Amino acid sequence: MPVIKPSCVRDLKLRVNLADVISRVVALRKAGGSRLKGLCPFHQEKTPSFNVDVDKGYYKCFGCGKAGDAITFIRETEQLSFTEAIEALGQRFGVRIEYEEGSGPTQEERSLRQELFDLHEQAAAHFHEAFKAAGATGDFMRSYWEQERRFTPDLAEEFKIGAAAPDGGGLGAAIQKKKYSEEALRACGLFFIRDDALITVGALRPRFRGRLMIPIRDHQGRVVAFTARQTRLTPEDDPAREAKYVNSPETPIFTKGNLLFNLDRASKAVGEGKPFVMVEGQLDALRCWSVGLKTVVAPQGTAITDGQLALLRRYRPQVECFFDSDSAGQKASLRMLPMALKAEIEVRFLTAEGEGKLDPDLLFLERGLAAYEELRKSSLSAMAFACRACLPAPAAASSEQRSRAAQAVLAIIAAAESEISRASFMAEAAGLLKLPVQALQSDLRRLTSRPQPGGPGPAPAPLPPRASGAVAPEHDLLRLCLHFEQVGRPMSTAIPHDWIDQREPAGVLLNRFLGELESGNWPGRDHLDVLMETDDEKTLVASLLFDVPQIEDPFKVAREGIRRLRDRALSGRIRQIELALANTSPDFNDDSPSLLRELSDLQRLLRQPVSLTVAG
Repeated sequence: MPVIKPSCVRDLKLRVNLADVISRVVALRKAGGSRLKGLCPFHQEKTPSFNVDVDKGYYKCFGCGKAGDAITFIRETEQLSFTEAIEALGQRFGVRIEYEEGSGPTQEERSLRQELFDLHEQAAAHFHEAFKAAGATGDFMRSYWEQERRFTPDLAEEFKIGAAAPDGGGLGAAIQKKKYSEEALRACGLFFIRDDALITVGALRPRFRGRLMIPIRDHQGRVVAFTARQTRLTPEDDPAREAKYVNSPETPIFTKGNLLFNLDRASKAVGEGKPFVMVEGQLDALRCWSVGLKTVVAPQGTAITDGQLALLRRYRPQVECFFDSDSAGQKASLRMLPMALKAEIEVRFLTAEGEGKLDPDLLFLERGLAAYEELRKSSLSAMAFACRACLPAPAAASSEQRSRAAQAVLAIIAAAESEISRASFMAEAAGLLKLPVQALQSDLRRLTSRPQPGGPGPAPAPLPPRASGAVAPEHDLLRLCLHFEQVGRPMSTAIPHDWIDQREPAGVLLNRFLGELESGNWPGRDHLDVLMETDDEKTLVASLLFDVPQIEDPFKVAREGIRRLRDRALSGRIRQIELALANTSPDFNDDSPSLLRELSDLQRLLRQPVSLTVAG
């Protein structure tokens, strides 16, 4: 396992701007001084509580408690190991990673994820060069792109559109020259490889042949997969010959339900009055982008997932949905709607009266960006769309039809967790369905109270609230060690180790830090990585370092914290002695005198002020 030099980790933290790391995932806004704020990527929230202090190099969410530095953030958001996170940061920000002698990764030891990211970039470059090259494949694909699809060469260059030749175009040979591991070649999804086959150029049968190649990037802009559009060059022996679009299979870096096409670009364009616009496919999204609609995103197919909506909400909780107006598009919109309400995303639907079948690609090709502004004027709210879909002609509907439509709409409303939102939706739906709002409210209560098949049982009773002032003294003393290091050494000689409760990370760290201080091996608060062993410990330290406590006399606060430790430890022993004395029989010769002496000594210690010697 490669070991990265501690000096390299320190250098990386100093050279990488934390805001640059986090802004790839979270839309940040100034919050005063060196601080920035945004919606937390680790939990759902409406009001930003995720804070970033660029000068200190730490982030902290005051909603869920997550905290850390640039390395922690990459680990948490990308599910990387410590080494992989450092390697990823080094690659993105041009920082050379140094390893302990003899432990650096060989080609075989490179992390699989990093290898797959690199392999996909190489494949994208290969396909793009084939698209631009003179020859049968390149000439055909450029003609298809410009004449049939009516896109520009500039757009192809911007999105690195590619071409897969009918015979594979030498992709296998080009990739093999880069000396990727067998594990990466088998896991990348670009080739069909038999389980028992030796990895040779002949064994790498390309998955994509005779297709237009569209690179799929994650929210950080890294190529992780491809969508391949069928063309007249797609050979008859292609296993997916009849499929118009073929996606890469899921891999360690690509999960279809956790990614949205163009999110890496669109996330930089959304803002006040500029919501995300969701269309069905990549070519629809490319058309929107080409006419200037820069907030467009597309799922990998029409099955929207909770993960995709959570991704959108990190940047902007408003989405305009513009799926095809055919049956499949409408069904996809209705499937998405309850998930959007649950995720607290405000969704509107772009439609046009009397337009017939709407195809975003064709509409924007013919009418440009002006068509978008026209569609927005007649857009439908979530409830207006749901009611129209469930009951197209309410005035002529029978009572039974209204009842069925109401139940379908209520099932959508029930997905919203906010009672205020539910009430607003029901009021709007009642007017659109021409039903009494009281009747809808009654039906919703019955719907939400009905046990779901296979669902969980009744919710457990809520836990009692935590008593005020319940912060452990270990927590307060650990904060002092981090912010007022001059107090640390005196505390290390004043606190017996058995006074510290080590059942929580604060106690474990306090005991460890005091030991280092007492032995003179304290590395300083900026170099604590070597002293922290778990992710919980790192999160706690980052959280405590984020805010500087306003303390005029840290020694006074330290004495109070030590007093609380002492009182807790000694009071526990006093209760043990008192119980032993109460249960002692007078008929037996026991050790009551020694217990009484110990009790007297402990009570005297409790009355004494805490002494804390200040180093000169």
